[in-house]
Amino acid sequence: MAGYSTPHNLFSTPDLQSQLTPTPQTFLYPYHSPSVADDLIKTAQALVHPKGKGIYATDETPEALEGVFMGSFGVGDPKAGVLLDEDEKKQRRVRWREAAYKAVSSEYISGVILYEETLLDFGLGPILSNKGIIIGVRANGELAPLPPKSTSEFIVQGLDDLLPKLQAARVSGARFSKWRVPIACTDITQGLPSQIALEVQAETLAQYASISQQAGLVPIVEPDVEFSEGATLERSAEVHEKAISLIYERCKAYGVLLEGTLIKPSFPQPGLKHPSRAHITSQEIAFATATVLSRSVPTAVPGVVFLSGGLQSTVATQWLGALNQLVATSLPTSPFSRLPPLSFSFGRALQGDALKHWVKGEDKEVQESFDKWSRACWLAAKGDLAELELIK
Repeated sequence: MAGYSTPHNLFSTPDLQSQLTPTPQTFLYPYHSPSVADDLIKTAQALVHPKGKGIYATDETPEALEGVFMGSFGVGDPKAGVLLDEDEKKQRRVRWREAAYKAVSSEYISGVILYEETLLDFGLGPILSNKGIIIGVRANGELAPLPPKSTSEFIVQGLDDLLPKLQAARVSGARFSKWRVPIACTDITQGLPSQIALEVQAETLAQYASISQQAGLVPIVEPDVEFSEGATLERSAEVHEKAISLIYERCKAYGVLLEGTLIKPSFPQPGLKHPSRAHITSQEIAFATATVLSRSVPTAVPGVVFLSGGLQSTVATQWLGALNQLVATSLPTSPFSRLPPLSFSFGRALQGDALKHWVKGEDKEVQESFDKWSRACWLAAKGDLAELELIK
């Protein structure tokens, strides 16, 4: 009778050393379980296929979500000044998440990132999984200043007890996770990011990715390069390329199966304080972004899902659309033609308008807003700028 190998983690399927063992989709090293690797690769690919589908990010902390609620009330709205107790706030979060999850369509959305409270305490995952949408979970903890007491660079907490948390998330239906690290970006004279900060963030993401795969979840590494200062587009692209390259260097050191991962980067862009930002074009952003990705993301990685950050919905979708159009029209000899699917993992760009309608009780408009911006993101990920222009 065929024997069994040790399970990769508490919740994984043991490897049958027989004809039932899945045929590897890639060459595996001995420390990779064929069954777990097969599951990770299939999940990662499903998150970016068919082309156009992407991820809806709903992983704000309860405190951040409460702030978003307050910012969604209009001037003079009587609800804006209403004080709620903690239980009432919790119930409001539940109602909003339920409304949002019921509104999103599997036609455009492949996966949704949930905050731990939403997944484990509220138990709202089945609303999504019943539609065929893959459930994910936020893995990273909160920020702490990078020693010695930096005011601009941070470490991300949460690695110490990460494995049992991700295993619990998997039992509750999650199949992928996401970890964000912030990366400061200034002009060259101010000197950020520091080398030590880049190394710390790369090390953190690599450790997280390894633990996530140990728990049976596809890791999405998120290097979020901020744009609040005066960096040029060239400087931003340089920082993006260096950060992403370091991340994959450390992922390889930790034995991360790249075929079972995704990356969620920001777009290289001029800082808010640089004068060029006012007239930068989508085509310039696309060219810089494609260059960064072709130089730093290994071809084994099955997809890129961009964050929207503080960008307006129209800007985020236009930049993504221009990028995909550039890739689609590149010559076969161009490195851009060999890039993986380039999709989205947007939060505010998807839900911003819908939330403003929801706080007013406008259920029909909530659905219409989600349909509008989900389709816009889908068109952008397909590079269909002509159709995207029709969405205002």
